[in-house]
Amino acid sequence: MNEIQKQLLRPSKATKQDRTGKIISLICVSFILVLTVAIIGFIAIHGMATFYENHASLTDFLFGSNWMPGKLGPDKQPQVGAFPMIAASFAVTLLAALLATPFAIAVALYMTELAPKRGAKMLQPVIELLVGIPSVVYGFIGLVVVVPAVRISFGGTGFGVLAGSLVLFVMILPTITSLTIDSLKQVPDHYRKASFALGATKWQTIYKVILRAAAPGIMTAIVFGMARAFGEALAVQMVIGNAVLTPTSLITPTSTLTSQLTSQMGDTIMGTLPNNALWSLALVLLIMSVIFNVLVKIIGKRGTMK
Repeated sequence: MNEIQKQLLRPSKATKQDRTGKIISLICVSFILVLTVAIIGFIAIHGMATFYENHASLTDFLFGSNWMPGKLGPDKQPQVGAFPMIAASFAVTLLAALLATPFAIAVALYMTELAPKRGAKMLQPVIELLVGIPSVVYGFIGLVVVVPAVRISFGGTGFGVLAGSLVLFVMILPTITSLTIDSLKQVPDHYRKASFALGATKWQTIYKVILRAAAPGIMTAIVFGMARAFGEALAVQMVIGNAVLTPTSLITPTSTLTSQLTSQMGDTIMGTLPNNALWSLALVLLIMSVIFNVLVKIIGKRGTMK
């Protein structure tokens, strides 16, 4: 083999760079996969310790209402009833989503279908600003403004599901709005033209064509908003009351999974029952996060535009 043939068979600089890029990408992806599995495994091991080390009942954990992991009950069983926190988490999440969805859809429709370009450009920075505000600021505003307003309007202490839902409503509004805008923009323009050609009005086109075509994307936006609301901790902790009580009304002080974790994790010792019980709450949050992601995947597959 002569020198010219050797040069032709030698990998070029571009080929070497391509191989290097693939190796670096593979290393990064592998690291992310290992890190994800490690986090899930760590939470699962510590979360399940409540049941296989401390012999707590899974039924009592999910449906019990007595949360005193530092004490044993009359039957010598751990009192780790997490139902009040699970119920409160779902209550504030669902109520916040119900409040935010109509506003988000209305703003998204205005920005994509009704507003002039100048109006849409003015609203976009406002939405981005709401996304960038830290959670503690939302919580402080809720503590100073929302809680007194709820106390004056509805009675009670002002702390509870309603105050938490109102704070979360403002926090998830930009998330749902931004994703809804993207969904509406993905509706093909010929859908609108065909509707107008058939004699439909602007509002008939929006209601009968655009919203229906973008419905899967809007549902995905709502699920993303609910996922953020379900996992929010600091802002909710400041306005919900942090009392482990099953919410019987919107103004009952209660506690969510995240608020209980943030308020109690620093006061427990690793490996003890109170600490393991908190890890079990974290495991519930992890499972709910997986469920939300699965829902997004299912909605996305069914709603693919053709």
